[in-house]
Amino acid sequence: MDGTYTLVPSGSAKPPSNAGLKWFLLIIFGLIVMIGSVVAAFYFSHADEQGVKVIRMEGAMMTGEASGGDSIGSEVVGKELREAADDPMVEAIVLRVNSPGGTPAAAQEIIGDLEYAKTKKPVVVSMGDMATSAAYYVSAHADRIYANPDTFTSGVGVIWKFPDISRYNEKEGYNLSVVKSGSKKDMGSDARPLSSDEQQYAQKIVDESFNTFISDVTSQRVISRSDIDDGRVIRGADAIKLNIVDELGNLNDAISGAKKIAQSRN
Repeated sequence: MDGTYTLVPSGSAKPPSNAGLKWFLLIIFGLIVMIGSVVAAFYFSHADEQGVKVIRMEGAMMTGEASGGDSIGSEVVGKELREAADDPMVEAIVLRVNSPGGTPAAAQEIIGDLEYAKTKKPVVVSMGDMATSAAYYVSAHADRIYANPDTFTSGVGVIWKFPDISRYNEKEGYNLSVVKSGSKKDMGSDARPLSSDEQQYAQKIVDESFNTFISDVTSQRVISRSDIDDGRVIRGADAIKLNIVDELGNLNDAISGAKKIAQSRN
């Protein structure tokens, strides 16, 4: 009827629309699909690297936590090696080496962690521009070594330098008085040359360190000591002939090789 109102009981009110909730769920679903697509694309585009952890050892090696610039610390490399070894998602490790060497102690610390990693999965070395001296000391412990034809490697040896500016000081009228508790306490001071006794002592330390170094390397690889004991740097193309490295190839070749070793052990 005109002019009348129909009263609707309060209990029968129309429920609110859930369109907003539907749109929210639709957006969330779309985001999940998009993220899944991105992850899948990344996975398939990096399929050759899946399961292989690349760890970089670049710069002069020293003990400690140095990282960046021209140096790398043994604790940094060691931590990454152990983490990769304990990671169930990692099948193999590639240690990318680009280093002129460093201290024997740093090499020995890294070797300890590399040997731990080898008990759990393959460790392959990929050499860049250079992997000489203590860097080769470490590399020799890997399951396999890859190098480029013009990679500089080997350079096995120990060196200890003693600068002497005593003549300059004398010319400039600079005098230095030293009070010491032992005859060798200021050994290595640049204010004076080494005495003959100090020269012999320094040579003894270098020889002992070198013997440890080269004995370790030749115990890890079938290398003639006479081929490397002169300390010279050797090109990758020549190093493979002396069994200093195993294969010529770049980082991608090393990654592929590491995966094959891992698969052969499963």
